Formats: sequence, structure tokens, C-alpha cells
Amino acid sequence: MSTVAIEIRPAQGADAAAIAHVHDLAWRNAYRGLIPGRELERMVERRGPSWWFGALKRGSRVSLLVFGGEIVGYASSGRNRASMLAVGGEVYELYLKPEYQGLGLGRRLFSAARGDLASRGLSGASAWSLAGNDAACAFYARLGGKLSARGVEHFGDVTLEKFAFVWR
Repeated sequence: MSTVAIEIRPAQGADAAAIAHVHDLAWRNAYRGLIPGRELERMVERRGPSWWFGALKRGSRVSLLVFGGEIVGYASSGRNRASMLAVGGEVYELYLKPEYQGLGLGRRLFSAARGDLASRGLSGASAWSLAGNDAACAFYARLGGKLSARGVEHFGDVTLEKFAFVWR
């Protein structure tokens, strides 16, 4: 009988290339057809290994999901950036490689990010998702997030609606 280890740990500078790879795969999977092609390519290219290395060096909090020794997901979190939501923390990003989605691993990663926020004294949390990203919206709703605000994001000439989910 084989057992695969699942670990969630803080990211380090040496993880930058692996995070960039997860970001690339997850963003292309989630946003192809939603975000205009040229804009999506620019966003993915901007977030290469050097961008992630710099973000980690500046103190960005990123939790990694490691499955069988391979980094397959990440979540970044910190102070809530939208004062109208009246919570202390925010999960800025949570992404898994496509083949690891739908297995309960995202739930584990989200729980770890929430735990990290709480350990820093940031009560409650928010997370934003593009309204057209049905999988992410359903994921946050299944986790008990309440749709609490709407906004927009601009991608070149296209404006897309986004939703804020909140956990108190």
C-alpha cells in the first residue's frame, strides 16, 4: 500500500519557479476565454520566477500545498484591502494545478491560509473572484463564503465583474 504525503508549508525564495509554474497552469485553465488572450498572456508572463522571488523577499505570505514532494498549489494572504468588507484578512490568491482541483486539496489550502491570517491577529477573511469564474465562485460558496460586494476589473478594453466573498 502506497501513501502520498500532503504538506502545507510557507514558501521560500527557492520555491519561486515552482510557484510561477503553478500560477501559469492554473491561470491559463481558469481564465482562458474569460480574460482576453493578450491580457492573460501578459499577466502570466509578468508573474514569472523573478516576480515571485521578489514578492517572497519583500515578505509576501504564500502557503504552498506539496503533494508527494511536488508543489501543486499556493495561497497568498494578508491584510484585507477593501475596507467596506469589515474583516481583517484576505486570501489574495488560491490556485492549484488543474489536475489537483476537485480533490479537497483547495479546501485544505484555504484552511491553512485562514489559520495563518488568524495567527497574525487578522479576524475574518475575504476573497475575490471574477464573476465569470464559476468554479472559484462555487468553491468559495461551498466553503461558507457570503457574497458581500461586487466590483470590476479592467483587462485592456474589457471590464469584468468580480465578487467578494466574506467569512466572519
